[in-house]
Amino acid sequence: MDSPTLSDFDLHLFSEGRHWHIYNVLGAHLCRSKSGEGVRFAVWAPNAREVSVVGDFNGWQAGVHTLVLQGEAGVWSGFVPGIGAGALYKFSICTAQGERLLKTDPYGQAFELRPDTAAVVTQRGSFGWGDGDWLYRRSHWEWQHAPVAIYEVHAGSWRHHGSGRWLTYRELADQLVPYVAEMGFTHLELLPVTEHPLDESWGYQTTGYYAPTSRFGSPDDLRYLVDQCHRNNIGVILDWVPGHFPTDEHALARFDGSALYEHEDPRKGRHQDWGTLIYNYGRHEVRNFLIGSALFWLDAFHVDGLRVDAVASMLYLNYSRKDGEWLPNEHGGHENLEAIGFLRELNSVCQSRFPGVLICAEESTSWPRVTRPPEIGGLGFNLKWNMGWMHDTLDYLGQDPVYRQYHHEKLTFGLLYAFSENFLLPLSHDEVVHGKGSLINKMAGDSWQRKASLRLLLTYQYTYPGAKLLFMGGEFGQSREWSESRELDWSLLNDAGHAGIRWLVRDLNGLYRKEPSLHGHGYHNDGFEWIDCHDSPQSVISFMRQSHGETTVVVANFTPVPREHYRIGLPGGGIWREVLNSDSEYYGGSNLGNPYPLQAEQGRWMNRDWSVALTLPPLAALILRPAP
Repeated sequence: MDSPTLSDFDLHLFSEGRHWHIYNVLGAHLCRSKSGEGVRFAVWAPNAREVSVVGDFNGWQAGVHTLVLQGEAGVWSGFVPGIGAGALYKFSICTAQGERLLKTDPYGQAFELRPDTAAVVTQRGSFGWGDGDWLYRRSHWEWQHAPVAIYEVHAGSWRHHGSGRWLTYRELADQLVPYVAEMGFTHLELLPVTEHPLDESWGYQTTGYYAPTSRFGSPDDLRYLVDQCHRNNIGVILDWVPGHFPTDEHALARFDGSALYEHEDPRKGRHQDWGTLIYNYGRHEVRNFLIGSALFWLDAFHVDGLRVDAVASMLYLNYSRKDGEWLPNEHGGHENLEAIGFLRELNSVCQSRFPGVLICAEESTSWPRVTRPPEIGGLGFNLKWNMGWMHDTLDYLGQDPVYRQYHHEKLTFGLLYAFSENFLLPLSHDEVVHGKGSLINKMAGDSWQRKASLRLLLTYQYTYPGAKLLFMGGEFGQSREWSESRELDWSLLNDAGHAGIRWLVRDLNGLYRKEPSLHGHGYHNDGFEWIDCHDSPQSVISFMRQSHGETTVVVANFTPVPREHYRIGLPGGGIWREVLNSDSEYYGGSNLGNPYPLQAEQGRWMNRDWSVALTLPPLAALILRPAP
């Protein structure tokens, strides 16, 4: 093999954990050497005795193309002439103990279709992007004053081809993108499309942190999907898993015969719940591997954000562990100081290099300042999933309406902390799997009441402060629990009730995007004010959303009992009108509501100078606006 071609500067930056384009250095890259065109291979394996690259170009024979160890960085590299894009390869590693391991490339940018695990040499830079205008607007985007409504999708089960197979990335571009645009969502979020060996893991047990799964096509096919989203003014967020990795022998586990990416001590290095391994965030090279992966997706695939999975498991050394099963930090505490440092650096680097991207934390605890800047002690995320709102609201709607008056605090408690973070309201895939049932079947009552309650839930979500996320199928009341092995039950749309839920979500997205009062101050208490939060006997709440001089009033009745002449206070006089009624017959409701015009009446009510008497439909929400 020719002499290695990595520079000392590249190796120095990697050793410091700050090589933000490491994906252009390690792995397999087409280049030219004195021997002609070929591929440069490079891999980090500091404890290996010998490393060879093996593949379909040398009969998978170790020792034919050996790599050379460069300096003290622990990186082995070399050049193989005469091979090009499409070549299959792995690394044959001889450990310090003399054991021979066959490992796939941690920095591989494409892989064979499972169950095969070889990496594939790829050609970068050949895709013709057409999203320059989108990227420019994103870099100047004031997301905290803009609507963020995310449609969460598992690519393998949203819809199947007529033959029963998955849709490809390009078929998703042709079918999913128009659907998301029609429904009015601002973003598409994909469950992990990083390469993974097991379909049933939905991508959360990742083995290829730099490679889109080949299940649905090539890397350029995924680029086409992202590009089509951008051309239709839809952002793309990818689920990303830096908290743990699987124990598959061909991947990262004991990569060079040592605990390289993980911790040696299982009290720090193994997730007991998931049977996976925990990254050693104290190693510069491991942090570089992970931050480089995040930057790779933002750079090479133009994605608009990452949803970081299982952040709580990263923050706590005693996460899901009993006494004696974990090791405290240097101060004797349970905080994972190395993970905290990693997350702060991840967010700082991503947001400084790609302004306008959203880095979202799936974080379920009361850890403070998740979405505050690192310089004031925060973790630096843009958004945090509001798990408290989700659990409280679903628990409340699962109660028989007769008893809801005794659980009224589940509707009101969340506003005590709603602006302590930049929150996202998730109705996600986690709530409709593993025996939890579908979203609509979490609602109490008969079929009509469940549909009405789901419409009420969705209207409540869209008018509550914060960004929105809805998992696929929730937008039309998918009845069966979600399974990754089958497509959604699209035939339900033949039923007027399920179709009505879909039209409601479309109209909620449209109203949320159109009305500044619903999105302009979604993360600040200036944007929300209670009208009345104390009517627990009738299970009714009313509140205002406001921004830029615009005001919207929301009244929600959480019982199946219509309320006649229900008077609420108003922020001003004049004529008001219903701009949305979740009980409309168009959405499958009973069509009880209030005709135009609604004339405000002067006189103190609910501590306000104006009021109006309303008819509140059963299990429904009304959205009111001043008439133009």
